[in-house]
Parts: sequence; C-alpha cells; structure tokens
Amino acid sequence: MPRIKPLALEQADAKTAATLKAVKSKLGILPNLFTTFAHASAGLNGYLQFSQALSAGRLNARQREMIALAVAQENACEYCLSAHAAMAKAAGLSDMDITQARGGKATQVIDAVIIAFALKVVRSRGSISDSEFEAAREAGLDDGLMIEIIANVALNTLTNYVNRVAATDIDFPVLPLSSAA
Repeated sequence: MPRIKPLALEQADAKTAATLKAVKSKLGILPNLFTTFAHASAGLNGYLQFSQALSAGRLNARQREMIALAVAQENACEYCLSAHAAMAKAAGLSDMDITQARGGKATQVIDAVIIAFALKVVRSRGSISDSEFEAAREAGLDDGLMIEIIANVALNTLTNYVNRVAATDIDFPVLPLSSAA
C-alpha cells in the first residue's frame, strides 16, 4: 500500500492535470510515478524537463536504460527496476542485457564502462578516486560523457528515492530485486 497515494487527475490543479494528460498521451499510460510526483508540480515538472534534456544527450536510449537498471538495483527500487525493465525492452535490450545491466555489466565494452562508472558514482556518492577517474577516462569516457552519466545517475536516484519513500504501487510487470544475477 502506498504511503503517498497517486493524485487523481480530477484532484490536480489545471496545470498539473494538463501535464499528466500530456504524459499519458505520450506514453499511452499514466504510470503511478507521475501521479505520485504530481503532489509537487515543481518536482514533476523538474523531473520531466531533466529527463527530456538528457534524452537529447550523447548517451543513447539503451545506455540510459542500462544506467537506470543498474542504479535501481543498487538503490533497491523495485518500482524503477520494473519500469525500466519494460522500457529497456522497448529500447531493444534483451532479457540477458537487462540481467547484465542490473549486475553492472554489459556486452559492449563502452556500455560496460558507462555502467561501471555510474555504479562507482552511486556507491561512492560521487567521491571516486583519482585512479578510478583516470581509468574511466582511459576506457573512453571524456569529461562530457562523465557529466552526462552523473546526470543520469542523479535523475534515476531521484525517482528511486521518491518511489521508495512513497512506496509507490508497481504498475509494470514486477521484476523482483532478488532475481538479480
């Protein structure tokens, strides 16, 4: 049972309701994450704007979903893990790719470097060592990619924390945290 119940469209102010309708129009569904976020229109709009900005970055949809899966697994957010597993499949990831990303791995070298860096940022709360930084650079991450990876970690951590605090009901096929490889 959610601690913060999703906000019904009819309970939302006109601007927030319009935003939620736009999300539903774009996605075809209105996931509980958005109706939970709707209690704070600044949080909802900030999330949507940040997400849209990152979608225009250098990381492709597959890489962003791999980061999301790894971060959700690390932060123990079953809602985000389940949601991003569904989105990862839509982005072309296989079940094996999803399992690997949850464990911080990937088949493609650059993807593995991206996920490993993202997890180092999460686990160290941004305090990576000079040697870890140089290793990421030597493995192919330039300053811009590192910043973009950190931004994706931050965006996903935001939703992980909102869903964990709110105890958001999962409205995607559930992918249990315990089934990680």
